Parts: sequence; structure tokens; C-alpha cells
Amino acid sequence: MSYTEKLFDFIESSPTACHTVETLREILLGAGFTELYEQQPWELEPGNGYFTARSMTSLIAFRYPKKGFHAFSIVAPHGDAPCFKIKESPEIRVDGRYTKLNTEVYGGMQLGLWTDRPLSAAGRLLVRTERGVRAVLCDLKRDLFLIPGLAIHMNREVNSGVKLDPQKDTLPLLGGEEADFLRLAAESAGVRKEDVLSYDLYAYNRARGTVFGEKEEFIAAPKLDDLECAFSAVTAFLKAENPENVTVCAVFDNEEIGSMTRQGADSSFLSDVLARVCHASGLSEEEKLRAVAGSFLLSADNAHAVHPNYADKSDPTNRCYLNGGVAVKHSTRYATDAVTAAVFQRICEKAEVPTQTYFNRSDLPGGSTLGNLSNTHVSLPTVDIGLPQLSMHSPYETAGRLDVEYMVRAMSAFYSSVISCDRNNFFEIC
Repeated sequence: MSYTEKLFDFIESSPTACHTVETLREILLGAGFTELYEQQPWELEPGNGYFTARSMTSLIAFRYPKKGFHAFSIVAPHGDAPCFKIKESPEIRVDGRYTKLNTEVYGGMQLGLWTDRPLSAAGRLLVRTERGVRAVLCDLKRDLFLIPGLAIHMNREVNSGVKLDPQKDTLPLLGGEEADFLRLAAESAGVRKEDVLSYDLYAYNRARGTVFGEKEEFIAAPKLDDLECAFSAVTAFLKAENPENVTVCAVFDNEEIGSMTRQGADSSFLSDVLARVCHASGLSEEEKLRAVAGSFLLSADNAHAVHPNYADKSDPTNRCYLNGGVAVKHSTRYATDAVTAAVFQRICEKAEVPTQTYFNRSDLPGGSTLGNLSNTHVSLPTVDIGLPQLSMHSPYETAGRLDVEYMVRAMSAFYSSVISCDRNNFFEIC
């Protein structure tokens, strides 16, 4: 099976961040990894692979080569995407005929693009048990509701631009007067509605990814930002071997809302895991600091490609294109500097992977990502990278078919490399 179809399968199995983590968990267990729990002691055996999850929505996996390891080689994408979150007590009855759902916006969304397309719901239910509470994954896996658009006859100015009100204009139609959303969700998870105490449920686009273009050179799918990088990261992580470094794949939640949660990149999750690996390896505090100082982080989050209809929105001299290779992202809001960009580009040169340089237009500031935020907790040389795409934050995004393989090869080469720096700022890449 090609990377393209494997990517589409990965996206289809990951409608929410907690499903992304469950998909990764199944992949890692199938590859012989051992699951660790933050509340329990960690004992590590050289040559083995491990992973731990936080809050069911973020996951960090690592391979532990030996006790006297050199450093950490880390790739960090995110597993969440902009969507509508379904509020509790969501049913709103209309004229005794319809039931619509009360939702709120999660992340930066283009609201109008979500109308008139079949949607489903997925997430987790928190269920009462005799001994306490347990979390159950939920995915209704059918065309359940949609957000009906308003006919042009009732708004003749719609093509001049309309501002949508997320409390009024984008509430999905669920069914008739008696529609019961929580009952459907509970039934799909095999639990009783009356036992559901709370939930995190989200609307998602059910459309599967597709290949298009004159030479089938493009792909389109939901959540390419950032499941394309998450898929590439775990694929490369499992392929690569490094006898000197602890290789780490960290997939964070909540990037789309600022990462300021206990499972986001702006939390202690990554620093806690690195510290526990060092502790289990018997490193002193100075040895731990040396290992961290010698480490390197790829902050992996997609980039904007030049748009064929809006080419003027891209920087005049630093422009990225679909199927042009991995984008090295520069901005005052990114962690990339000249040193980390050069080191990563040299790794890609050795692996014969094309790279592109991305800058925002100076008058169009872009969004932030994982690198700077994670560095507030554990300071590492970091480069922000991504794959060029169109329609970022749309429910159906576009990217280059060749670029997935480029990213897997680049990340594999990174994971297999040992980077050392001497006092003269000479960087050796082995």
C-alpha cells in the first residue's frame, strides 16, 4: 500500500485527538512497544521502545538504545484540528419540527466551508461505574447531521461576503422534534445514556481523502494540518534506527487553541518524559542537562503553499509549492534560526530530500506552532518544518502527493543522525 492510502487510512481512523492517540497506540503496540503510565514507576530496558499518553489526547513514544545515550532526537507534530465542539445539553428545538445542535468553535475555522456537507461526531464519553468513572471512545461513523446553508434567494448579497455568527448560522441540523443526540452517542459506544456524566464530542467531516490532478499529483483530505505530519513522524520513527540517541515521537493536543493545557506543547509533558528517561537511565543532573543540550527538535506543522488564485499572498522571494519538498519555516513566531535551519537542510541534502524555505509576507503574520511553546519548558535547538498545503483550516485541505514521502525520508534521516557541536560551532552530523 502506498503512503497516500496509508495516510488516508490514518486520517479516517483519527476523527478526534483522542482517536489519533488510540490509532498511534495500536500502531505502537503492534510494533512491540510497551505502554508506560505517568502514575507508575518506569523501568527501561536498552533496545526497547516505550510510549505514554496524557489525558488520552497526547502521546509521546521513544526508543531507548542504551543507558549512556548521547542525546534526544525529537519530532513533534499535533493531533488536533479546527472543528465544532458539541456542547452538553445540545438539542435546540425549532417550531416543533426540527432539532439542531448547540456547538462552539474549536480553533481557527473558515465557518462557511463547513456548510452543506455531511458530518458525524466523535470523541469520548465519561461514564459512571460502580467504582468511579471511566472514559469510553465514541465515533458515530455515519452521516449524522449537516449545517444547512441559506439559499441565495434569502440573501442576495451572499457572494459579496457574509459574516457568519457561530451561535446562530452554523448550528447543525440533527433531526426531527424528538432527536436525542446523547442517546445516539451512548448507543454507538455501547453504554447507557443515563450513565454518561460528561463528554468531549466534536463534529468532523467524514469524506475520505482523494487523489486528483492531471497526473494524480495532488491529494485532498480532512485534517492534513497536522495529521500529515503526525503520520509521517510515526512512520519515520518506526523505520529509523539510532544506536546513540533516544528517538522521540511526541504528538500533542490543543495546538489549534494555543497549547496551554496539561497535554499541550506548552505543558510539562515533554520535559517530564525526558526527565524520567534520564532518571531511569541513572543520569546525574549534570548528565541530564548535557543530554538535553545535545538534543534537537523538529517542530512539525504544515506550511502555506503558494495559492494558484492568490499568489500575491505569499512572500515575494521565499515561496513554497506543492510537491516541492519539505518547507523549513522561518518567522519571529517560530523557533527556527539560521543554525537549526542549516543543520536540518544538511540532513535532507544527505538524504536527497528537497527542501523549500518559507517566510510569511511581512504584512500577513502567520500563526504560531509547537516549537517556541515547548522550548519554554525544555530548551532545545529547534527547527520548524512542515509540508506545503492549500486551504489550511478548511474541513477538506489540499497537498502534494510526493511530499508525504519526502517528509518520511527527511524525518527518517533525522532520526538516524547524531548531531554534535564543538566549541567552534562546528556541527558534525553522523
